[in-house]
Amino acid sequence: MTPRRPSKRKAWGATLLVTALLSPASHARKFYVDDPLENEPEPIHVEKVARRRLSDVYDLFAGVLTRRGEQKTKARPIPAQAVNTLGEVPDNAWYTNRHYRHPMSIEELVRGPGDQNPPDAAGPLIVVSAKTEGITPGFVMEDSRGRRYNVKFDPSSNPEMATAADVIVSKFFYALGYNVPENYIVHFNRHQLRLGATATVKTLEGKRRRMTERDLTELFLKVPNKQGGRYRAVASFYLKGENVGEFRYHGTRADDPNDTVPHEHRRDLRGLGVFCAWLGHDDSRPINTLDMLVEEDGRRFIRHYLIDFGSTLGSASTGPNSPRSGNYLFSWKESSVEFMSLGLYVPRWARAHYPKIPAVGRFEAEVFDPETWVPEYRNPAFKNRLPDDAFWAAKQVMAFTDEQIRALVKTGQYSDARAEQWINECLIKRRDKIGKAFFSKVLPLDQFGVRDGRLVYEDLAVTHKLATPREYSVEWSQFNNAAETRTPISGTAGAALAAQLLSSPAGDYFVANISGNDKGKMVAVYLRHESSGFKVAGIDRTW
Repeated sequence: MTPRRPSKRKAWGATLLVTALLSPASHARKFYVDDPLENEPEPIHVEKVARRRLSDVYDLFAGVLTRRGEQKTKARPIPAQAVNTLGEVPDNAWYTNRHYRHPMSIEELVRGPGDQNPPDAAGPLIVVSAKTEGITPGFVMEDSRGRRYNVKFDPSSNPEMATAADVIVSKFFYALGYNVPENYIVHFNRHQLRLGATATVKTLEGKRRRMTERDLTELFLKVPNKQGGRYRAVASFYLKGENVGEFRYHGTRADDPNDTVPHEHRRDLRGLGVFCAWLGHDDSRPINTLDMLVEEDGRRFIRHYLIDFGSTLGSASTGPNSPRSGNYLFSWKESSVEFMSLGLYVPRWARAHYPKIPAVGRFEAEVFDPETWVPEYRNPAFKNRLPDDAFWAAKQVMAFTDEQIRALVKTGQYSDARAEQWINECLIKRRDKIGKAFFSKVLPLDQFGVRDGRLVYEDLAVTHKLATPREYSVEWSQFNNAAETRTPISGTAGAALAAQLLSSPAGDYFVANISGNDKGKMVAVYLRHESSGFKVAGIDRTW
């Protein structure tokens, strides 16, 4: 299948469209001289946007009962947008290329979004506001330096489970390219807390009133503490900018002129489904996202964040995750099968084994299937995922070595070594399953370039020992960039650049069609001859 590639300039909105219309040389072409773009154009200045609060209940019912956004069909796949000519996601307000494009050291991975703002727990901690409803309540506090944090606790039944997951997964998502808050494990005594002069508490009815010492005492009756009265929590450093609500996984935000690509078609959101499967983030929904209006270099724009990772790695924040995690909360098909079998049908998820380790919850790798894993209810972006979206994500998951995974898991500060070991083993096994599943859907070739007169590339399946070395054939053509037509070059075979390429003038384009045993899977690599040599201008994948 070769999906039609939409113009990235059209996808990125009005600014580039106007530029193209005003250009005297404007006409259709596949590549421009600046392709491939590594960064999206500077965002349009946003003076003001309205803060919005999406209904979590409505989103739940809509996700279960309706189809949201423009959805693909077997007859009509919809290619990902907001990608460059290599099929990569350029750096933008949603996503920044990190570990895969620019391999991070273990120190950088462990640092994550930052390590310079841990709360100062040596002095008094001022409670600004709180919520006491729910099993795992939390509050907003300021440390002695006036820095503000959201503070959340573990459920009494599972100490360390949610707090460890929140810290570990935030660092994984950061390395994978997403905007996330700085999360810190913090320990403090009850006597360190002080009520702020204007501290408020949210009641069960959703109203706010003045907070009292009794409210604070009742809050701590619901959270676990270690010997000596010290409490463990996760403190999320307040994000920079103005909170303007959550984002949806479909459509666009009407008051954001930079938000021009329907979210269900963004590769960074489609591929996010693979990352969520790896990390067990089945609570990936709008309530766990945040749009922040920020200002940089005098320009205001919305930056999009993923937040709240307490429901990952087997945790559901308030307790262990459901055994059916990775399946929809409700499925007509599964319900019908169970009904028709009179309850004798045992679904795959019910055969999973979980260790009796409170800090782990329910997280495993043996039953885990990355191809069938889904969040709690339908996510429009995840549903639109195509094989090249999954490959884009899988190659990033596979970029994490065993050593790097262990270093990141250690940041969860588990006191039980069994918990750390179990999470490590599960993440490594789930990683390998993801690579095996999604590398097989396309030709898993990447890292293209020209070196010593040859087209070079890497077979990621071989690199990660998921396949044995194999041979690929290469067919060359000259490419007419304006007409988007090809003229085969006779007498050429293999990765070596033919004399016609080497003697061509700067500005000429060529394309190498790479194929293996499965002729339905191919990669077309486009080269542009420049004064300094040949540059990879674009990649098309066929499956």
